[in-house]
Amino acid sequence: MAQNYHIGIAGAGIGGLAAAILLARAGHRVTLFDQFDVAGPVGSGLMLQETGLAVLGTLGLREDVEALGSPIARLWGISVDTGRSVLDVRYAALRASLSGLGIQRSVLFGVLYAAANASGARLVTGTRITTANPESGMLVDAAGGAHGPYGLVVDALGVRSPLSSAPRKELAYGALWATLPWPEESNFDRLALEQRYEAARKMAGVMPSGRLAPDAPESLTYFWSIRADQYEGFRAAPLNHWKDAARRLWPETQLLLDQITDQDQLTFARYRHRTHWPVTEGRLVHMGDAWHAASPQLGQGANMALLDAYGLLIALTGAEDVSAALARFRRLRARHIRLYQLMTWAFTPVYQSDDAVMPWLRDRLAAPLLRLWPAPPLLAGLVAGGFGAPLNSLGLKPYR
Repeated sequence: MAQNYHIGIAGAGIGGLAAAILLARAGHRVTLFDQFDVAGPVGSGLMLQETGLAVLGTLGLREDVEALGSPIARLWGISVDTGRSVLDVRYAALRASLSGLGIQRSVLFGVLYAAANASGARLVTGTRITTANPESGMLVDAAGGAHGPYGLVVDALGVRSPLSSAPRKELAYGALWATLPWPEESNFDRLALEQRYEAARKMAGVMPSGRLAPDAPESLTYFWSIRADQYEGFRAAPLNHWKDAARRLWPETQLLLDQITDQDQLTFARYRHRTHWPVTEGRLVHMGDAWHAASPQLGQGANMALLDAYGLLIALTGAEDVSAALARFRRLRARHIRLYQLMTWAFTPVYQSDDAVMPWLRDRLAAPLLRLWPAPPLLAGLVAGGFGAPLNSLGLKPYR
């Protein structure tokens, strides 16, 4: 007989909130911990793919996020060294109705946070979880407070989770991110994520990212690739030094650079590759970036966390005990995660690295290869998160 559990979730990010909603609605008693006094998002814009949107659909939240997000039909990148298109992904090559969705992280968080409060899950703020006992199901916070015991403990604390192993691979590059009002006089494509590259050392991108409210103005997210060891130098130097380099790479972004008047408007994100094993131990399970972190070359972070949350619900449904449920969770998610970890690892040096050979080959081979069948539908399926058929494995309907 299926059981209802008392579940402790550490981390009120995208994955933690989604898990809290799904599990509380299924009848489990859920307590969600967050270290901030007022729970909130960290970061700028992100892309939701059909995988993540399908999970949001099961929560009854898909229409809410689609109303505030910006549909993205194409991912398009040009090398300034050759003027050639070295990234061209069109979702319609796979399915006419398919697209991504650019959205502000704060908007997605707000929709999930409201649903979590309405689900009956209990949110405990100002509590930084630092330790978990997989056998007893106890959580301990930074002040020494003990919480539990829980029948199931979920680590959704992200890539820096103290409950999982340190990242094995600190990538040399990260990015500066800023969400800005969309300049009406600009010529950026409102249905495309656009990028410009100089070799793989410099990259700038512009992504439509929806609006904060139905009557709010449209926004876009601007991002700039930067080596992590250059970030402190960026902070110390006059802002115009960076602006000059950004303008030289992509002159049309001047309208965006004019809106940035202080380094604090740019959020720095350091990228990491890491897969924590074992993913489950006793009553403890890791999910999202606490299990599998990667650079955002394929834009899968939030989508993977949403899939993990739904996978955990499916695994618990009908399970005789926690051990059986967590074994099923591993089977449901491991194949898809391994595949996208591998693909992200392979793509990263092509678009963001100090490597000289990979971007040289990219600039000369990508343009003709991108147009040859079966590259267009394969690339669309890869970016949409469909490799490994994760929706089918979770019993979700793929691509409406």
